[in-house]
Amino acid sequence: MTGKSANAQEGDDTMEEAHRFRVEAWWASGRTGIAKSSSAPNVIHFTSPPAFGGLDGRWTPEDLLLGAIASCYTTTFGTLAEYSKLDFTDLQVSVEAVVSKGETGYNFAQVSIHANLIIPREEEQARALKLLHKAKGLCLVARALAIEPAFEPTVKVAASVAVRPS
Repeated sequence: MTGKSANAQEGDDTMEEAHRFRVEAWWASGRTGIAKSSSAPNVIHFTSPPAFGGLDGRWTPEDLLLGAIASCYTTTFGTLAEYSKLDFTDLQVSVEAVVSKGETGYNFAQVSIHANLIIPREEEQARALKLLHKAKGLCLVARALAIEPAFEPTVKVAASVAVRPS
């Protein structure tokens, strides 16, 4: 977290009421581009899925969305387990999606979260399962999929830059 709210006291873990996150993406060429987050120093090279003419070996927007769900679920569960004092040895989360063609183009037809949790004590199984379900309900990214994003397009016209001969 980059800052505290105005009413948070020193040593207080109270979260701010609102947080801003920003990612910018630039077209590179063909069906490729780069994206940069305001919270991370490295860019991500992305492409359209190979099935749609993109390059092999790069992240696709679909991969990035599923990665956002998987990482959000993982960190949400980790936080819940910590607050609930549930010990676990490992958590592996995989997210799969089916994209199919519909009347208005391609759509995500199904998204599945698979959470495989390993705990050290059998008597904690019911509580662990309850926390796994709770994490699904609290995963911010998965809940965001139901929100229609605001859209603010801009088109600018730039004069061509003449190249001077050397």
